[in-house]
Amino acid sequence: MSRRSYEDHGTGDDPTAVPAAAGLALLAVGGWLLTTARPWQKPGHPLTLALGWTLSGALLVSGLVLLTRCVRAVHDPQDAPEGPGND
Repeated sequence: MSRRSYEDHGTGDDPTAVPAAAGLALLAVGGWLLTTARPWQKPGHPLTLALGWTLSGALLVSGLVLLTRCVRAVHDPQDAPEGPGND
């Protein structure tokens, strides 16, 4: 029932650390870009606004995809121990 402590997992390199950090960075940059491309504060050319929002959306989606893949890799159900409660 109890899980192994963090120290017992070993000290090997974590293959999800760099993609997770990149995903967080993309989310941060995408969010920052989205807040700087607000048309209600500084009206601009529609093409510039569309380009900013598209780039921001692409960065946000890319960051979310990277983080989702890292979470799935860490919480892989194939590595779960067999027992009651694990269907």
